[in-house]
Amino acid sequence: MREARYEPPSAIADDARYSLETRLIRTLLHAFGNPPIAFSLWNGDKIAPLGSAPVATLHIKDRRALLRLCTDPDLQFGELYSAGRIDVDGSILRMIEELYVGAAEAAQPMSFRRRLAQWRHKRTRNTLNGSRENIHHHYDIGNEFYSLWLGETMAYTCAYFPTPSSTLDQAQIAKMDHVCRKVRLNRGERVVEAGCGWGALALHMARHYGVKVRAFNISREQIAYARERANEQGLANEVEFVLDDYRNITGHYDKFVSVGMLEHVGAENFDELGRVIAGSLKDTGLGLIHTIGRNRAKLMHRWIDRRIFPGAHPPSLKEMMDIFEGRNFSVLDVENIRLHYAKTLEWWNIQYERAAAIWRSEERRVGKECR
Repeated sequence: MREARYEPPSAIADDARYSLETRLIRTLLHAFGNPPIAFSLWNGDKIAPLGSAPVATLHIKDRRALLRLCTDPDLQFGELYSAGRIDVDGSILRMIEELYVGAAEAAQPMSFRRRLAQWRHKRTRNTLNGSRENIHHHYDIGNEFYSLWLGETMAYTCAYFPTPSSTLDQAQIAKMDHVCRKVRLNRGERVVEAGCGWGALALHMARHYGVKVRAFNISREQIAYARERANEQGLANEVEFVLDDYRNITGHYDKFVSVGMLEHVGAENFDELGRVIAGSLKDTGLGLIHTIGRNRAKLMHRWIDRRIFPGAHPPSLKEMMDIFEGRNFSVLDVENIRLHYAKTLEWWNIQYERAAAIWRSEERRVGKECR
């Protein structure tokens, strides 16, 4: 077994005392800003970071996995980890954080190979048919899966924590009230919601603010769940859940609300969304759009686009203005609640891991009974 301390390429001549594998890993780490991550290879080699304790160790199971990782780390880390050919010992959350921060600080120009990979990556465009395919991929995988970690509200969006000790469910309800206050809901008003998820916000607005809501969504499973909830809560006459694309919204409303849908619209369709909002709102109407955002415009991470959110594009604030400019809209308020989203993600991770632990325990119990 050989052990090599990690040193940046500038610090060491590329000589024979380092194996090819070690040199490949040194180059890879340098591209990500030299994060405090250790490597353990199939042949017993270990590569540790210089001058700091590693936050995690990547175990690479075979040479082909290493070559794939070094050739296209953006895509292949997720592919190899999912396939079990890479394992992580330590906090994978800390590791991803270090990689993200390190890559941002390194700020190296994208290599020709990575630019080529971006160019070759096929993204499903958010046409009427493409959007249905993208939404089906992410949301129509079973409501039971999402119920394991989203909490009682089934709200799949950033919560709003009034206090650090608030639970996820309390924070999601607080977020709904926050949205309702933003658009100054009044009893008897008509509201249209574009992209309603499992219906939590629409039902909350109707139950607590006395408004009528038409909520649009193209996920069949989400709409079915939302309609069932509306019937259970006696709100079927107050909330209409419509299985249709936001581009087909008709009618005139006092308020337009969209929470967590803009990521799926695509920047190329922002002007079209603006047209829909302008055609939907009364002259005195108010609207609110909530989205995951970015500091600057860039393409979605290719692995996330392929496996998690196909067609997604979290926009920059500058990109979002394409929705509003050119029309008689006034932007009255902009709020960044990213720290609330960080806490939301922590809660989702805790609940997901708790559910996974229960599932693994049950799987072991059933396995013992079958033997």
